[in-house]
Amino acid sequence: MKPMDSRMARDRAELVGILQLAYSGELAAGHAYRGHWRSVSDPDERSRIRTIEEDEWRHRRQVGRMLHDLGAAPDRRREIRANVIGRVLGALCHASGWLAPMYGAGKLESRNIREYETAARLAWNSDRKEWVDCLLEMAEVEWEHERYFRDRVLSHAVGRRLPIWPEPPPKVRIRAAFEFETGSPSNDPADLPCILSNY
Repeated sequence: MKPMDSRMARDRAELVGILQLAYSGELAAGHAYRGHWRSVSDPDERSRIRTIEEDEWRHRRQVGRMLHDLGAAPDRRREIRANVIGRVLGALCHASGWLAPMYGAGKLESRNIREYETAARLAWNSDRKEWVDCLLEMAEVEWEHERYFRDRVLSHAVGRRLPIWPEPPPKVRIRAAFEFETGSPSNDPADLPCILSNY
């Protein structure tokens, strides 16, 4: 194995940091969405939010495998905090009404898109190119989540009067921007499924 240069070492350290953040973020999101879907009465909303919860747990497993392969571990303090925050938010969904959880979820998902896009670039720069498609696919799934919650907020009379978080670029821009910045085409996730080692 060739020695790691200082730029790659910095990118690897930054990748570990963003993956630790994402790993704990998915823990908080999973617990929050579990409370969220249980708090809504519409069957279609319950089903969609429950599917979103399942996506967050899947992302957590994938990110956990990446951390393991990097020889890194989750940040213990961040894990404790995420566990508490997620459970509290999940419980509050039952008391805060319909709009607030939809708004909060959409804003959070918007940030998650950028987080996974950044992780894909760092993986590329850290010679972990095999993770790029997994990370871009996660960004695309988070884009779908953001779109769902944005639409739900805008379907509400009060929600339409709220200052909405900035709208992400179209989903096709996720891979297009990566390809432009790296000069390398990413694969269609249907052609190359996200496969990571087990641990």
